[in-house]
Amino acid sequence: MSGRQDAAEAGELMAGVALAVFRLNGQFLDVAENLAKPAGLTAAWWQVLGAVLDEPLPVAGIARAMGITRQSVQRIADLLVDKGMAVYRPNPAHARAKLLEPTPDGLAAVRRITPGQREVATVLADRLGIDEFRRVRQALEALSQAMDTLEAPDAR
Repeated sequence: MSGRQDAAEAGELMAGVALAVFRLNGQFLDVAENLAKPAGLTAAWWQVLGAVLDEPLPVAGIARAMGITRQSVQRIADLLVDKGMAVYRPNPAHARAKLLEPTPDGLAAVRRITPGQREVATVLADRLGIDEFRRVRQALEALSQAMDTLEAPDAR
């Protein structure tokens, strides 16, 4: 196969992967909204709280971990603080970049989502098979890592 054919196939593969990921993103957001709503959260609030369950992080760290903009995380973090679901703590590493930490109410809201999330996960594991489910996760992680290595188009 020539380089031109390889490039054409790669382009077609990327277009197909992009469409599949966009559709999958919409499906995940729909499921997440349905799971989060009874707990008094939105999918976006759940996403930000989920990023700080194990350890408090600054807004920029949450944005990097989640692959979303710092500004959108800041807006959501401020809403979570206003709603009593999270608090800002001093950051010993950076005076201006406070750490976001869930409150007991925030933790309780996320815990209310867990049974439904596990139910969805069980259904998907049953439909895919646990080995295929694991392979899908590994493939998505590998794709994300490869995407991280790309330069922004305007930086080329």
